Amino acid sequence: MQYEAPTNLAEVVALLASADGHGRVMAGGTDLLARFATGSHRPALLVDLKHVAELMEIEQRGDGGFTIGAAVCGAAISEHAGLCSAWPGVTEAMDLIGSVQIQGRASLGGNLCNASPAADSVPALIAAGATCRILGSQGERQVPVADVILSPGKTCLAGDEFVVSFYLPPRAPNSGDAYLRLIPRSEMDIAVAGAAVNLTLDDTGVVIAAAIALGAVSPVPLLVPRAAEVMLGCRLDEEVMRRFRSVVSASCRPINDKRGTIDYRNHVAGVLAVRAALIAARRAGQEDI
Repeated sequence: MQYEAPTNLAEVVALLASADGHGRVMAGGTDLLARFATGSHRPALLVDLKHVAELMEIEQRGDGGFTIGAAVCGAAISEHAGLCSAWPGVTEAMDLIGSVQIQGRASLGGNLCNASPAADSVPALIAAGATCRILGSQGERQVPVADVILSPGKTCLAGDEFVVSFYLPPRAPNSGDAYLRLIPRSEMDIAVAGAAVNLTLDDTGVVIAAAIALGAVSPVPLLVPRAAEVMLGCRLDEEVMRRFRSVVSASCRPINDKRGTIDYRNHVAGVLAVRAALIAARRAGQEDI
């Protein structure tokens, strides 16, 4: 296996193009290197992205949105005060991934392109309406995070493409987001279910915009527009939350495995979504929820 550590985007593109589909990028390595250790196929070329400055930056844009390099580690994301203030659900989701040591390497780009149904950061990014900038030998494209993962372990990226950065849009007034998950153990485990909620309220506490995304309860992270519709035009009272939980649970498509049954995952997803919605509403300024 040939290892390369390019220092600019053009070099990354050229290396991947030369590999004729047999190259892989390493944005952190916390999933990729672990698979190598268990005997998984090794690519002919491994391209380390950590030395490309553009992939290692967090920038607040003039419109109030944020650009996050695909190889920025979780620790740097958690330490960025502006990003944590604007998008606490996204930053907290990333912070849940692994140990302190893992946080020093793991990245949003790696978490997305690993394409796990249980990836913690992905539902939060989807609920936030995040897009990613993808670059390859045929040029550049912008793709919503919700459209990147096609099936477990498979993304929409061509063999010579890689994620350069993520864009989180500016926050509207009275907006908030949150992400919650349930894991079997207290630390460093894979989610039984996860739920991300992003919403905007008017001055009376009525929901005027919402997005809900779920993890670990379907083959790919799941956007649930029907659940968002339940909240639109309403205050988050007990009856609305009951209907919201029911729609979330009914939208799940989980499997039975050692971490939980189908019925259990359906139930937990609904409970987590309600809790995340109430946290997001409090963050949006609705203190009496």
